[in-house]
Amino acid sequence: MSRPPFPPFTAETAAQKVRLAENAWNSQNPEKVAQAYTPDSRWRNRSEFVKGREEIITFLTRKWQREREYRLIKELWAFRDNRIAVRFAYEWQDTTGQWFRSHGNENWEFDADGLMRSRMASINDQPISVTERLFHWTTEQRPDDHPGLSMLGL
Repeated sequence: MSRPPFPPFTAETAAQKVRLAENAWNSQNPEKVAQAYTPDSRWRNRSEFVKGREEIITFLTRKWQREREYRLIKELWAFRDNRIAVRFAYEWQDTTGQWFRSHGNENWEFDADGLMRSRMASINDQPISVTERLFHWTTEQRPDDHPGLSMLGL
């Protein structure tokens, strides 16, 4: 199995890889998302450590049960060879109705087939009011004309 684009990345292919990841995560389909990772992929997500596709599926299923109305924007920060650094923000609502904007950074490492073998994420949650929300699309993926993080001042 492979997932183009493949390393070594250029500015264009790294940005494409970031947008493909954003689109997959916005689908909120754990099985679909997990296919972009190696079978033995290693993650650090906040203080949680995940290894392998089955644990990724379990983690994402639990995440999206808790984080409702999830909307994510990722932006390329840097890249080199088979590594990409990303900054991101996502908005979500908890089960009590409180809205949050979560901000973070990820470091990714890919194998030769374009599958992510390592994902290290640092994330902070910011409570926001419904009027502070900025991510309003209704489809599974962010529309091409929706502003990214830099344009939104995030």
